[in-house]
Amino acid sequence: MKNPIKQLFGQTVVYGLGIVLPRLLNYLLLTPFYTRVFERATYGVITELYAYVVFLLVILTYGMETGYFRYASHAEQKGKVYTTVLGSLFFTSLLFIVMVQLWAEPISRLMGYASHPEYIKWLSIIVGVDAFTSIPFARIRLRNQPGKYTIIRIFEVTINIGLNLFFLYYCPHHVHSGWVSNIYNPEIGVGYVLISNLVASLVKLILLLPDIWAGFRSAFDPVLLKTIFRYAYPLLIAGLAGTINEALDRILLKHLIPPEQGPMEQLGIYGANYKMAVLMTLFVQMFKYAAEPFFFARAGDRNAKELYADVMTFFVITGLFIFLLVNLYLNYFILFIGSDFREGVHIVPVILMANLIMGIFFSLSIWYKLTNKTHFGAILVLTGAGITVLINALFIPRFGYEASAWAHLICYSVMVILSYSWSRKHYVIPYRTGRILVYMAIALTIYVNNKLFLQNLEFLKELWGALFLLLFGVIVFIGERDTFNKYKTYKKR
Repeated sequence: MKNPIKQLFGQTVVYGLGIVLPRLLNYLLLTPFYTRVFERATYGVITELYAYVVFLLVILTYGMETGYFRYASHAEQKGKVYTTVLGSLFFTSLLFIVMVQLWAEPISRLMGYASHPEYIKWLSIIVGVDAFTSIPFARIRLRNQPGKYTIIRIFEVTINIGLNLFFLYYCPHHVHSGWVSNIYNPEIGVGYVLISNLVASLVKLILLLPDIWAGFRSAFDPVLLKTIFRYAYPLLIAGLAGTINEALDRILLKHLIPPEQGPMEQLGIYGANYKMAVLMTLFVQMFKYAAEPFFFARAGDRNAKELYADVMTFFVITGLFIFLLVNLYLNYFILFIGSDFREGVHIVPVILMANLIMGIFFSLSIWYKLTNKTHFGAILVLTGAGITVLINALFIPRFGYEASAWAHLICYSVMVILSYSWSRKHYVIPYRTGRILVYMAIALTIYVNNKLFLQNLEFLKELWGALFLLLFGVIVFIGERDTFNKYKTYKKR
């Protein structure tokens, strides 16, 4: 029997090509590009608008992606499940796009972009298309076709990057050329970021048409939709609350930082430095894409709980390696953002750890998903959302974006503690909690020693970083030797 840990992390790597590579390209090309062609306040506009995208995507998918996995993983009528969920999202996404087109001007005034209602119109199409296509992508994931997933995602991001470079770099330098002047308007400015994204999303929709047409082979089932929605609606609540944890700060900063301190500039700095944690963010994201269908598919195994515990251990270990890598070589990672944005680099370690703990929370969430007690997920994330709102509201006026960074870490930590405690009563998984905490303590000790004593060395700085990573690797190898050996000769039990 194939080693399940190797299978999961193999799928994580392949999905990573579809998730990490496009976003890594965005990070390596667009983030340095934006932070050099835009002023801090202008980049703050991008940061704020895409914070709204995060909220809207959660609302417009309303938990149906996980609902699809739950009911299509073992259902005899997978086609009917797919048709029903796809049809539901098609209707709601189209309704959203039409409504925003009709009400774009009052919405833009409410958001503070009265002179640019076109931003809101373009954004609505991007969000609507992305929400609808989440289900064809879920079908691809469930059918275990990571290669197809990767190709479409890479094609999408290549178009997005290419158009950004064309409109924001090539055209301004050739604006007097006849054909460029016919298609380029300098007054659109930051709007070309949205136009590039819009075109890429529409191309993605076209590439997914074969999978979309497959949704018309079965009949739409309203009764089945009601069943799936009953399962998924707590996930919508949890998703909205989770989005508050993830993105609300980018909206609040604009309104809570005193005007004399330049709120849009602060937002731009925060957005750029938040992306410095991109390796951790992408690792967690690609793990989530591979792990959710994996967890559901393995739920019937007799050793499922032991397997889930081992997955958690290896996930945390990998995340701690990323945490150390970025922090030990932060002087190199910081070069990816413009010099005007680097004053916020001190929040990067906090964001890295917050994202790792968010990933731990996701891995823990399998207990309430498998037991159909998704209302616990809603309660947990609502609790985190309350903590996020409270910390941001109280401390942003005084500490600015630093308060937002710490709010992430604190709220995710509380959510993990509560989720773990409740899982012990409803679905006990033998997590090696003590060992995980030891690994985290070792990683934090290495980080603190590097920051206090070694960071300002004029020589051998890179060597010390490599030695620390090697030391952590040796400790992990010794601690997990038995686990490694167990999966070398794995057989389904």
